[in-house]
Amino acid sequence: MPLVQTRGAASAQGFGEFAQAAVIPQYIEDLFSTYLYAGNSSTQTITNNLDLSNEGGLVWIRQRSAGDNVLMDTVRGANYYLSSNSTAASAFNAVPLTPFTSTGFDINVPYGNWNASGTNYCSWSFREQPKFFDIVTYTGTGSNTTIAHNLGSVPGSIWVKRTDTTSDWQVYHRSLANTQYLVLNSTAAAATGATRWNSTTPTSLVFSVGTDATVNASAGTYVAYIFAHDAGGFGDLATDNAISCGLYTTNGSGNATVTLGYEPQWLMWKGANVSEQWNIQDTMRGFTNNLATDKRLFADLSIAEQTGDYFHPTATGFTSTSGLGQNNSNYIYIAIRRGAMKVPTVGTSVFALGGTASSTLTTSFPVDAFIQNSLTSNAANSRFCSRLQGSNIRLITSGGAAETADNGDSQFNGNSYTVVGAGSGIVFGFQRAPSFFDEVCYKGDDVSGRTVTHNLAAVPELMIVRSRTSNRDWIVYSVPNGATNAMNLNNNLATASSSDWASTAPTSTVFSVGNSSAVNDSTTNYVAYLFATCAGVSKVGSYTGTGTTQTINCGFTAGSRFVLIKRTDATGDWYVWDSARGIVAGNDPYILLNSTAAQVTGTDYIDTAATGFEISSTAPAAINASAGTFIFLAIA
Repeated sequence: MPLVQTRGAASAQGFGEFAQAAVIPQYIEDLFSTYLYAGNSSTQTITNNLDLSNEGGLVWIRQRSAGDNVLMDTVRGANYYLSSNSTAASAFNAVPLTPFTSTGFDINVPYGNWNASGTNYCSWSFREQPKFFDIVTYTGTGSNTTIAHNLGSVPGSIWVKRTDTTSDWQVYHRSLANTQYLVLNSTAAAATGATRWNSTTPTSLVFSVGTDATVNASAGTYVAYIFAHDAGGFGDLATDNAISCGLYTTNGSGNATVTLGYEPQWLMWKGANVSEQWNIQDTMRGFTNNLATDKRLFADLSIAEQTGDYFHPTATGFTSTSGLGQNNSNYIYIAIRRGAMKVPTVGTSVFALGGTASSTLTTSFPVDAFIQNSLTSNAANSRFCSRLQGSNIRLITSGGAAETADNGDSQFNGNSYTVVGAGSGIVFGFQRAPSFFDEVCYKGDDVSGRTVTHNLAAVPELMIVRSRTSNRDWIVYSVPNGATNAMNLNNNLATASSSDWASTAPTSTVFSVGNSSAVNDSTTNYVAYLFATCAGVSKVGSYTGTGTTQTINCGFTAGSRFVLIKRTDATGDWYVWDSARGIVAGNDPYILLNSTAAQVTGTDYIDTAATGFEISSTAPAAINASAGTFIFLAIA
C-alpha cells in the first residue's frame, strides 16, 4: 500500500465522522495570494495574510526576468523545492528556504531564483482547503493503485512529480480523457497513455495511478498538487465557486470567451491538442482590460515575463480579442476567483487616503482604483485610475476626453500597498469589495435595455459610467434621482431626465443602460464605478438642505474620512473633503471633481461628527440651500 501523508486541509475541517454540522464560511482572500516583491539578497518577510504554517499550502515563486519556477510546500518542508520547468528531483537546502508562517512565509536564502538583490519576483500561494486545493505525498508501489486525498470534491486537475529522481511532471485535467495526460515542463499537446491514471477518473476521495514510473515506480517518492473544480463551498452561504478547471475552443481567429460565473484573478492556460506553453496571468502583474499591457509568465519555461494583448477578465469570466491562441483549437485552463469575497466591516480595510506631504499612498490592502487630485490649477487636475483599466491610464473627471497615458503616475504593477504619483496632491485609494465598491469594463452594443453584470453583491446606489475610447460626458446614477434621470460628473448641472439607464433600476447582479453614445455605443469601450452603503464603512445617501447646521448620520462611530456632495435640484459642483487635509471644527479644504481649479482653503462648510459629518450653517446654497436636494458618498 502507498504511504500517504496528509495535513492542513484534512485536519482543519474534517470529513466523515469528524464532519462539522455548521457551515464555516470560506473566502478566496484567505486561500490564495499573488504577492510581488523585490529581492534583497538577505532575509525578508512576505505577509500575504495566508495561514500556511497551521493550514498547509504551496508557495510558487517566479523571477519576473529569466529564472526557474520554484515550488515549495508545507508537506515536504521548507528545505525542499521543485521546479515546474525542470525534470530535476526535489532539491534540498540545509537552511529552510521559505519558512511558512501564519501570515505568509519568510525568505531566508539570498538565491537568484527567489531573492537576488535588485530583482523582481512574483509569488503565488495556495493554502490547503477542501474544495480548493490539497497536497498529498506518497510512495509508489509499481502496481495500479489509488491515492487518498482530502480535497472533499472531485479533482479538476492533478499535478504529480516524482521527487527522488529526475522525472517529468504529469498533469491530469478533467477536460481530457482519463487516458490522457499533459506534461507541465513541456509545451507538448496532450498524449495518450493508460499507465498514468489507470484509465480511471478520480473521485472525491481518491485518484488512481498506473504503473508508469513518472507516477508510481516501486519505492519512488511523489508529491501531488490537487486542484478543485466548481465545487462550491465559498462565500457567506458556502455556495460560490472559487476555482475552475475547464476547456475552451478558439474560433477561426484564435479567440475565445469563457464564462465562469465570476471574475478571475489568476489564469493558467495550455493548448490541449496543440503545442503551446503553460501561460499564467494574474491581476497583480497585469490581467486587465487594456489591450497592450497585459503580462504573462510561463510554468514550463525560465524566460522573462512578456507584455502584450492576452486574456482580459470580465465580470463573469475572461475573453481574448487579439488572436491569442491557435485557430479552432482546444485549450485547458485553471482559473481562480477574484477577491475580496468578505463584506468589509471597517473603512480602513478598503479605503485609504494620502496627504499632501507624501509622494506615495501606502495601504495595507491591494488598491484597485484611485482618484488623484494635484490640488493645483491644471487641465488634468482630478483623474480616475484603476487596475482593471491598466497601469498608467487615466480618465480626467473634469472633462470628456478618452482615457490617456498617465505618465507613470498610476502604477498598478505591484501589490499596490504603494500607489505612485500623489506628489503634492491627494490620493483616494479604493479596494473592490462586496457591498462597498466594484468596477466593470464593458463594450457597448447599442441595444437599449442591455444589462451589464457586476460583482458588487449589493444594489448599486451610486454609479459613474464613462466612455474609455471617445469624448463623452461622465454619466452618474443615484438612487434618489432614480433610473429616469442622470447627472454629469464633469459639470455642475442639475439632475435631468435621461434614458441612459433604460428606465430600469440596477439590481444586486446587473445594471441596465440605454443606447446613448455616453453609455452604450457599439464602437466604444466603457468603465463603470459602482458604490453602495456598507454598514460602518460607507454611506450613499441624500439629504434636504436647511440653511442651518445639520448632522448627516451615516451610521459611523468615528466620523467620515471622505465626503462627496452634489446638489441635484439645481446647479452645484461635486465637492470633496477628506480627513488627510482636514475635516475639523475649523476650516476644511475642498476640491471640485468637475473643475480644473486648485483646492479651496479658508472655508468651513462641513465639520466633524462621530456618526458621519456635519453641514455648517455657513455652507453655500450648493451644499445646504434651504429645501434643496443633495446626494452624498461618505466613507469612514
